[in-house]
Amino acid sequence: MSNTPPLDETIRRVTAVFDQWALAGRAEGMERGHGPYAQRGFGLLDLSKRPMRYLDVGCGNGYTVRWAAELLGEGEGLALGLDGSAEMVARAASLSEGLPASFVHAPFPDHGQPELLQASSFDGIFSMEVFYYLPDLPAGLAEVARLLRPGGRFVCVVDFYAENVASHGWPDDLGVPMTLWSKADWRSAFEAAGLAVVHQEQLRAAPGSDGGSWKETVGSLMTVGQRT
Repeated sequence: MSNTPPLDETIRRVTAVFDQWALAGRAEGMERGHGPYAQRGFGLLDLSKRPMRYLDVGCGNGYTVRWAAELLGEGEGLALGLDGSAEMVARAASLSEGLPASFVHAPFPDHGQPELLQASSFDGIFSMEVFYYLPDLPAGLAEVARLLRPGGRFVCVVDFYAENVASHGWPDDLGVPMTLWSKADWRSAFEAAGLAVVHQEQLRAAPGSDGGSWKETVGSLMTVGQRT
């Protein structure tokens, strides 16, 4: 008998964790901690087209959506954040007042937003520390491929992966299921979804900057896929 909780229960557990973190003020801490690595991934997206359409899956407090919004001209394109946590979406909207940034409270990939999230409509999609929470990770990658325009890119950054042994206890620590894949697994899954892997890198902190932790030794895994 499987120990994996039902789909709805999995989503509920993950959402509850992120709601609690938002209410506890951890969203801004995640922005500070993840921001330098997110910037490196964000820079690998081709967002030069006009009008440009950008999506952050699991946007948290919306910091990358604000980066994208700053690239938009008035009435031009879309900078969109999607998150399953209502508290994170509320925080993102509050911090983004005055910018052409939009936020939707919905899970992924079953977002229920067919008019907003249309096939072949996004130039760049980004996700930081989210995809391993998805109950059906291959379905999430398939939805990303569906949403991207031909040639569009997806940047996915995760800290929970096989080569980062220090992360393996996180599912028990948080009480939520997570999918543990290796670098090779991520590459294979991208390709199976129709995303050609154009770059894969372990983003490490500078030596001595984090006390010799896993952030310095193995770092965050970034995989960049391009829709074929």
